[in-house]
Amino acid sequence: MNKSSSSPSPEYFDYKHVGGRFMGLVSVAIVSLVVSFLLGMHHPKQFAFSWLFAFFYFMTIVIGSLFWILVHHGIDVEWSVGVRRQMENVASLFPVMAFLFVPLIFVAPRLWTWMTIPHGADIQLMEKAAYLNLPFFWMRAAFYFLFFSTVALWLRKLSVAQDKTGDPKYTMMARKITFASLPFFAVCLTFAAVDWLMGLDFKWVSTMWGVYIFAGSALSSLCVILLIVTALRSAGYLQGIVSERHYSLMGQLMTAFTVFWAYIGFDQYMLIWYANIPEETIYFLRRNTESWCTLNMILVVGHFLIPFVLLLFRNPKRRPAYLCGVAFWILLMHMLDIYIVVLPMIHPAGFAPSIFDVLALLAIGCTLAAVFLKRLGDVPLWPLRDPRLKDSINIAV
Repeated sequence: MNKSSSSPSPEYFDYKHVGGRFMGLVSVAIVSLVVSFLLGMHHPKQFAFSWLFAFFYFMTIVIGSLFWILVHHGIDVEWSVGVRRQMENVASLFPVMAFLFVPLIFVAPRLWTWMTIPHGADIQLMEKAAYLNLPFFWMRAAFYFLFFSTVALWLRKLSVAQDKTGDPKYTMMARKITFASLPFFAVCLTFAAVDWLMGLDFKWVSTMWGVYIFAGSALSSLCVILLIVTALRSAGYLQGIVSERHYSLMGQLMTAFTVFWAYIGFDQYMLIWYANIPEETIYFLRRNTESWCTLNMILVVGHFLIPFVLLLFRNPKRRPAYLCGVAFWILLMHMLDIYIVVLPMIHPAGFAPSIFDVLALLAIGCTLAAVFLKRLGDVPLWPLRDPRLKDSINIAV
């Protein structure tokens, strides 16, 4: 596209490109949900841990998408305008995530064992009682979803409103919301990771846990956005809006956050190993047992070394097919990462795959994908009248 002053014509997603896949997603989601719940009545503990694993895997992707929206507005990024609408579409799935969190409420005592310990029976739990108590725990969970959903939907609403009028006041309002939201975003992400993952063993502590989960969230969500954008381009959309330069920039961010994830993970391990405090080392001792140790080594190589080498060179990062392959691999490794965080708590002797793991991934993933596709055609595929759109297009030339 040339650098003319004319704005590109708006594009809306045509559902003919979905065909029967939407009904297929809905069918798989319903069947997986029903089968998971029915089998879960007989194996509630395995259901609980598998559901938490799948839930938090997709939760990190949705949280990461909101993070990239906040970055876009906070530092006035130009190049990401063309892909921001898809970030908004993914981030708007927070209310669905809140609905998918409901099954965990019914199996909570099987996940977070501190809920079943009588008051005064454990000295360490007594020391944390001001934080680890049922009313405060559920209040925090409700606040996380309320905050994330409100910010994500509000920013998307402003973006869509600007499509109609082009008024720059919406850009300024989004920036104000971003600055007000960033501290709460950091707090909610950190405490959600502490409550739902670190809380699986209430005696374990790590001051770097929130940053570690954030690193995986930012990286995995960027990979999902890249895959969505590429799928739309392959269907004929976003032509002249997203080009090789955008892929190069997303590839650079993938490289940076791959290194950042490894840096935080190594620092957490090194500091805990060096201090050798029992309350901290228990996490890695449990995951260095039998086959968990093998999966940990696969994680180090697969989540860092392989993507780092593949993303190290400049020219391949301009090729959509190449970057999509790397993105898909990173998403698999991020899934392994969350799996290693959650499942050793129920299978301490070693890796023990379960049908519940697959069912939970299908149930939650297909539900989110179906809702995403249903909303995809409701609004234009990019912010039509964002004042930075032309700069975003021109940077790709």
